[in-house]
Amino acid sequence: MTAIAGVLGAGMKKLYDRMTADDTKRKVVETCVKAVEQLYQELSGTEKLEKAKENIIAMLDIKGISISEIEMDMLIEACVAEFNLAFLQKAKEERLEAKENGSNVSETR
Repeated sequence: MTAIAGVLGAGMKKLYDRMTADDTKRKVVETCVKAVEQLYQELSGTEKLEKAKENIIAMLDIKGISISEIEMDMLIEACVAEFNLAFLQKAKEERLEAKENGSNVSETR
């Protein structure tokens, strides 16, 4: 009975560690992508990508978490897509607001 509990406990710990590492990876990628966008505005997209990757690897290495190239690429792309979606939504809202303000001005004249 003790052996079964030990095996189950070890398996659950492994699963927990993996889930925690995955969450940490996502947070680190998001932080690095945001920081690179803000700090290195003058760089090209390719150069920003390389800076982000360097920083992601460095931050995860400090935490003792490894990440594969494909996993990093996928997380970066997902993060950038999310930022782009938020940017497009904000632009759409601003256009609607400007349109409403423009129509209100003409109605009061």
